[in-house]
Amino acid sequence: MKTTDQLETLDALVSLCKRRGYIFQSSEIYGGLNGFWDYGPLGVELRRNILDFWWNRVVREREDVVGMDASIIMHPKVWEASGHVGSFYDMMVDCMSCKRRFRTDHLARDAGTDEPPKTCPECSGDLTEPREFGLMFETHVGATKDSQAVAYLRPETAQAMFVNFRNVQMATRMKVPFGIAQSGKAFRNEVTPRNFTFRSREFEQMELEFFVHPEEEREWFDFWLQERFSWYGDLGIRQEKLRLRPHREDELAHYARYTSDVEYEFPFGWQELEGVANRGSFDLDQHMKASGKELGYFDDARNEKFVPSVIESSAGLDRTVLTVLADAFAVEQVGEEERTVLRLAPHIAPRQVSVFPLVKKLAEPSRKLYDELKKHFNVLYDAGGSIGKRYRREDEVGTPFCVTVDFDGLDDGTATVRDRDSMEQERVSLDGMVDYLRERLSLER
Repeated sequence: MKTTDQLETLDALVSLCKRRGYIFQSSEIYGGLNGFWDYGPLGVELRRNILDFWWNRVVREREDVVGMDASIIMHPKVWEASGHVGSFYDMMVDCMSCKRRFRTDHLARDAGTDEPPKTCPECSGDLTEPREFGLMFETHVGATKDSQAVAYLRPETAQAMFVNFRNVQMATRMKVPFGIAQSGKAFRNEVTPRNFTFRSREFEQMELEFFVHPEEEREWFDFWLQERFSWYGDLGIRQEKLRLRPHREDELAHYARYTSDVEYEFPFGWQELEGVANRGSFDLDQHMKASGKELGYFDDARNEKFVPSVIESSAGLDRTVLTVLADAFAVEQVGEEERTVLRLAPHIAPRQVSVFPLVKKLAEPSRKLYDELKKHFNVLYDAGGSIGKRYRREDEVGTPFCVTVDFDGLDDGTATVRDRDSMEQERVSLDGMVDYLRERLSLER
């Protein structure tokens, strides 16, 4: 059995995602809108499973992290204080021949030089002089559309956790070190959204801001860096495709003392999935200065007042979904046939079990089993086509187990369970089916 599990391009995956209901181009019937994507019936389930897995690991399984959910539109002074209004932009150029638009830093990176080239990499046409391109989406709040009504769609979720630090700490009586986590939509008017859902203009973040004593910055940074790196392995992503990359001094964000990225090797190269950064007290200091409100913390045990440093973990949900799909994609030669399979980790698979009657005469006992299993798992009932075609459909969408009800099972109270990855089949008692599947769908399998 020959297996190809290295995507050379994203084309085959993009096709599968549309065909099987994972991801669609937004507003496709009108020609689409670049940088925006819609998640179909399977995509929304995978997305939710990954988000829940993150929330459980970061919040519910810990005593020192609590959650919140902030509004997308905040007071514009938040973004002035954070530095976004004054400095949140990319430098861009346009090709005067083919009209393509590029970020100058991407041109320099792709050319392997410090300075961007003067000619277009697509058509060799002349490029315009670099100019600033603001990344925040503007909107207006209220009845008028003047400068006093300007607001912004948030470009990140982090600032809400900084401005609410005092509210959360007092409401929960949490003691430093502790963290605040949230997930939610963010918006960036990217110059060149590309690589499917990897770089989009609307995306969802999963962020943690962990507040610590300044003397404990390095200890907690190292802890969260390893904790977050191991999480991707627990998603089922191959370890050899993951790495940690510390930022060089010249690429650090203005607020960061040091940063490391979790990266994955895509067909288009090593790319960031998540950044773990020591932001120091930059954000709390900025918001105290701009608002005039106290955001310090008094530590009873130390008998000391201080402004906490912040260790940030910032991940992209959409990038993680794409990574999981890309890593799971494989094409195999099985005998004379070729099968496409998504080897998704069972605990995050959007559909966990499919139930098939071998023939239509077995619909009634199959439906009975389906009704029982759907109380515990996300289950599909499918009676259409040959059993082989049904298996192939479920392989392609990543369903870990297919259960087939046949005539032998009517006599001995069993059904056949087929494993997606090995394609091996096992007779399992109907009475023990729920426990059998639950064990194999768990992370600890």
